[in-house]
Amino acid sequence: MIVKLLKFLFVCGCVNSFPDGAPVDACVKDRANQPNHGQHRSQPLNTLPYKVIASSAHFEPNTKITVTIEGAEPFKGFFIQARSADDNHWTGSWEESPNTTLIPECSAITHADPREKIRATLIWTAPASHGTVYFTGTVLKDYGTFWANIVAETPHDTGLQILI
Repeated sequence: MIVKLLKFLFVCGCVNSFPDGAPVDACVKDRANQPNHGQHRSQPLNTLPYKVIASSAHFEPNTKITVTIEGAEPFKGFFIQARSADDNHWTGSWEESPNTTLIPECSAITHADPREKIRATLIWTAPASHGTVYFTGTVLKDYGTFWANIVAETPHDTGLQILI
């Protein structure tokens, strides 16, 4: 089931071809959790030069959680999705923020411009329930250099995890 659900994980659109971020169909691409960048493949997560950090993994109704992407090297794009830790379904919604595009069909948010970024701060709003959420996604340094299957750290984590 997880493999099937991973198929629906985000695939960032090409920064050159999709300068406004990943397309809506990024939620349902054939290659699970991989941008459609031809022959290019995800870099090993142990080489990730960025931190993706969520302020919490636990939520109550309408809680707001901040997800931050930052690094010493600039990046051009991202695609971050919120998933329930209980059943792996898309959950909650993102707040609009400058230079982002919302993809509510799968609780995702992506970049809205091709400019280099050092930091992105995103706000997720929980549904009208309580539970545990994780944030997973892709960060693109450029068209051919990206890291997929990233899971955001939370204050109690010691590092990024790989969703298997």
